[in-house]
Amino acid sequence: MKTTILSTSDVHGYFLADDFRRPLQDLGFGLAKAATVIRREREKAGDGELVITIENGDFIQGSPLTNYIEKVVPDEAVLYNELAEAVGYDVRILGNHEFNYGRDYLEKVFAGNQTLLNANIVDEKTKQPFIGQPYRIFEKNGERVAVIGVTTQYIPHWEKPANIPGLNFLDPVTVVRDLVAHLQGKVNQIVVAYHGGFNRDLATGEAIEPITTENQGTDLLAIDGVDALVTGHQHRTLADLVAGKPTTQPGYRGDHVGRIILDEDGKNEAAVLPTAAAAEDSEISRIVKPMYERVNAWLDKPVGHVGTNMRITDHFQARLYGHSFTELVNQVQMAATGASISANAIFNDEMRGLDDVVTVRDVMTNYIYPNTLVVEKLTGAQLLEALENNAAYFDVKDGQPAVNDKYLFPKTEHYNDDIWSGVSYTLDLRKQQGSRIQDVQVAGEPLDLTAEYEVVINNYRAGGAGNAAFSHDKIVREVQTDVAELIANYLLAHPQIQIDQPKNVKVLVS
Repeated sequence: MKTTILSTSDVHGYFLADDFRRPLQDLGFGLAKAATVIRREREKAGDGELVITIENGDFIQGSPLTNYIEKVVPDEAVLYNELAEAVGYDVRILGNHEFNYGRDYLEKVFAGNQTLLNANIVDEKTKQPFIGQPYRIFEKNGERVAVIGVTTQYIPHWEKPANIPGLNFLDPVTVVRDLVAHLQGKVNQIVVAYHGGFNRDLATGEAIEPITTENQGTDLLAIDGVDALVTGHQHRTLADLVAGKPTTQPGYRGDHVGRIILDEDGKNEAAVLPTAAAAEDSEISRIVKPMYERVNAWLDKPVGHVGTNMRITDHFQARLYGHSFTELVNQVQMAATGASISANAIFNDEMRGLDDVVTVRDVMTNYIYPNTLVVEKLTGAQLLEALENNAAYFDVKDGQPAVNDKYLFPKTEHYNDDIWSGVSYTLDLRKQQGSRIQDVQVAGEPLDLTAEYEVVINNYRAGGAGNAAFSHDKIVREVQTDVAELIANYLLAHPQIQIDQPKNVKVLVS
């Protein structure tokens, strides 16, 4: 029997080909397009073929629509299950961003959901999956195929402790190995759906990122008895055979559908199918368009004026020298917490900054994560370490500043470069990493390596994600309001803002 595995991953609440920015464009992604491709692939399958469709996590967070549902109409989160049913997903997996809204929200959204697979995130008291079931077995023509669902165990490094109370994140490799041993002899094939990616090159086995427990796909593929692996999390588009085992990762926001074919004669296949040219599925559109109308009305509410210099036109230069938009965010963060030093990131190159008239839409499409704020107390030496860690984002290529390739592959990580306010320094790119930051001053005084300074960052950074100088044991206070809401409230309270280009960073290249 031939088994076909179709998958999406990291849809992040983009259900139509609309990124919520204006003017509206068909950007070639979205669940509605992916649903059309999935339907076509199902129709191509023969009568004796088993087709299993997997939604591989990060489905209910990541867009203004998902933020609107969680904040304004949480009882309408049933929409996510309606959409999943319309696509026809047989299996769903928890993503790391699913936890951004907290355990209680997750349990409500997935209550009674029979398609959710979760083998490695367990309640610390019961030792059982806190929601979902570890695996599911599909049967056709006497053949049995098991799908095991696991999620990256790295979530506690990023997530606020308040969002994951009473949960243990077990090693997915150990969990899958044990389940394979349990299932062998009872099924013909075993597929693993993993919300995580790869930290090694699939061809060479060489490390392509720091070897942590975040992306353990290579180890999962190596388990005897695993026949195929669906991955996600890194937003990569890949399909390959590793020692004959097919694996896929189907991109981001529904821009690709992964397809794995397990053939009984051993002629396995792996592919990723682009969705850009597909028409939007009419049923998905029907279900979601009323919510889009409400979200867009909410997004169009004006909140203030910021002048004419907050548009981001050169993202690299903004990261190198700072920008009036990042200065605004830092001012908001310092005002909300009382800290005198602040850092925030330009998350991706889709961020446009602000025009003079600012709406909720502008805030939400620039600050896309439901982050909250954390103040940490750092010594001067630790503050210098944090600045040096950020300096590693930059490289010199052909005599010009450039982005370090480590922040571009295997996953683009612009969100791990912070832009600072409340501290001035010289960034000397002529020097080796670790010794690039010179002439640091705080409040007009030279940095004292033994003094203590309060720094405000977002909760993602607070655990050391992207910058090991930060850690939870340095936290002195928190503000639990989402940063996007803080920005909007700040603009409402200061409806006419003018912020000049910051001049706190001097860059030396040659």
